[in-house]
Amino acid sequence: MFASAPAGSLHLSHPAFGARRPRLARCRSSLSSSGAAPPPANANHLIQTLCASGRLSRAAALLQGLPAPTQRTYESLLQAAARAGDAALAAAVHRRLEADPVFRSDPFLSTRLIDAYAALGALPAARQVFDEAPDKNIFVWNALLKALTLADHGDEALARLADMGRFGVPVDSYSYTHGLKACIAVSASHAPASARVREVHAHAIHRGYALHMHVATTLIDCYAKLGIVGYAENVFAAMPERNVVSWSAMIACYAKNERPADAIELFKDMLASDADLVPNSITIVSVLNACAGVNALGHGKLLHAYILRRGFDSLVSVLNALMAMYMRCGRLEVGRHIFNWIGRRRDVVSWNSLISGYGMHGFGREALQVFEEMIQIGLSPSIITFISVLGACSHAGLVDEGKKLFESMMDYGVKPRAEHYACMVDLLGRAGQLDEAVELIQSMHIEPSPQVWGALLGACRIHGHVEYAEMACSRLFDLEPRNAGNYVLLADIYSRAKLQDQVAVLKELLEEHGLEKVPGCSWMEVNKKIHSFTSVDNKNPPVEQLQALIGEFVAQMKNEGYVPDTDIVMYDIEEEEKERILLGHSEKLAVAFGLINTRSSEVIRITKNLRLCEDCHSVTKFISKFTEREIVVKDVNRFHRFRVGICSCGDYW
Repeated sequence: MFASAPAGSLHLSHPAFGARRPRLARCRSSLSSSGAAPPPANANHLIQTLCASGRLSRAAALLQGLPAPTQRTYESLLQAAARAGDAALAAAVHRRLEADPVFRSDPFLSTRLIDAYAALGALPAARQVFDEAPDKNIFVWNALLKALTLADHGDEALARLADMGRFGVPVDSYSYTHGLKACIAVSASHAPASARVREVHAHAIHRGYALHMHVATTLIDCYAKLGIVGYAENVFAAMPERNVVSWSAMIACYAKNERPADAIELFKDMLASDADLVPNSITIVSVLNACAGVNALGHGKLLHAYILRRGFDSLVSVLNALMAMYMRCGRLEVGRHIFNWIGRRRDVVSWNSLISGYGMHGFGREALQVFEEMIQIGLSPSIITFISVLGACSHAGLVDEGKKLFESMMDYGVKPRAEHYACMVDLLGRAGQLDEAVELIQSMHIEPSPQVWGALLGACRIHGHVEYAEMACSRLFDLEPRNAGNYVLLADIYSRAKLQDQVAVLKELLEEHGLEKVPGCSWMEVNKKIHSFTSVDNKNPPVEQLQALIGEFVAQMKNEGYVPDTDIVMYDIEEEEKERILLGHSEKLAVAFGLINTRSSEVIRITKNLRLCEDCHSVTKFISKFTEREIVVKDVNRFHRFRVGICSCGDYW
């Protein structure tokens, strides 16, 4: 198929078609015919029933002397072997099939055999079945594509997909689905994966399969993983019909790509589009994540009620997401209550969510206590567990405890990855131990990632260390040439060090490369509606009203000795103009909006997409004291709970 296309064909290396491999080793099994009792007359039906109930040893015993197993009997045995993880039974059924004159050439059973081996992780055996299958129809080919993709052999899957075109095998929608998943599996970075997905997408369009339900849904999922939201939106908009899976894929796309408000709105559209369209657990989890992303506690509570009404509270995955939503919306005590209610059903995700929740709120010692409880009950910590608990130590300044945890990782069979090193660099850097952070980076057994260098750069900004900041940026500019944030952070460090010439050079580089800083954006929920605020220099009336209110607070603060932190404004303008720009920071606008539009008894909850700046932190502390309001701000790193002029972070963030 692809070989016949005039342009854009997949030119991938591929193994020789039809290469035969050694047959599976013969091993002893319960299917030996010696001493087998004659099967009852209805043995086929009985075997199928036993397979359905998981009584495989009895089913295998009945098969021993069965003279004529049916196709359904073979299928039941293979599916049961896959479910039970019984590779020996699958291999024994395979041998029986090879000796069966009726079914040894049956493509349907070849497909089922490949599926079983794929589920059992026996890819060489799956390849052997394919190579030896005398009748390779489209279902057999698709089964192999699926097996290769599941095993992360994306290159080989794409090569086989190309083979189908060369050998005249007509592809179908499932072929494209497996091919798209292979594009993601084969590429370590987004650039080649994106090119391959778009290539397969083009072929699917050419063959008329691009708008088939599961092809389009897979495309949305692939583009979501690649962060190409616009392409996913185009595919979704063009779908002639949608099911719950396609709606869920688009909702998840928004939730995963920093557009949580859009995810919530799309969920509402889904419910309004068709009364018979019932969300599944994946939909619910995605929307809960979106609610957490914008601190939409009101929407989260409504979803909680929906979960109880629809019975989704029986699923641990949904309860884990519900617990995380409450904690990420500032309701740590409710999250802990749900954790306790899950009880014996808790999995490692449950524990990780609780540890992460305590960490985001600055309760490092509580996070460590939960980690110890998890170890005591015999649950093995995962990669994510250590990221969560090291992050908790970082936010709380628990340097010694973090070091001990990092050194203990190998004791639990977890080899430190770039993410763990980034946590340690952040931990040491926040505490001012920059020399030790640099030594740790230099001792890494793997190449430092942008996360690692970014953690060092962030610490340099906190402590004003120019030399190490330049070291970090020399690597970051190579690793992330299009990330304007690194240039802006270094410029901020230069500005605070009064190195204006270097600031000017960085500004020129930003303009030369056409890079723009990600604008600060804040969200808050009022009366079940999500409101967004962007740090922009404009003069529309609503923004002017909010800025004027903040300006009144700032005037009072100046009487008490407050000096606006204008060093973060990179523009070469008058000091008064810099102060006006500070008044337009998104979190200040959100605070003002909350003061105007919420009751005095309500907590003002705000989410910020970047780190909370020092000036906004100072102003919000004052406002919380002057207005006697509680203000909760969740920035990209942690929670800040402002009460009576004090922040829960203790000015350590």
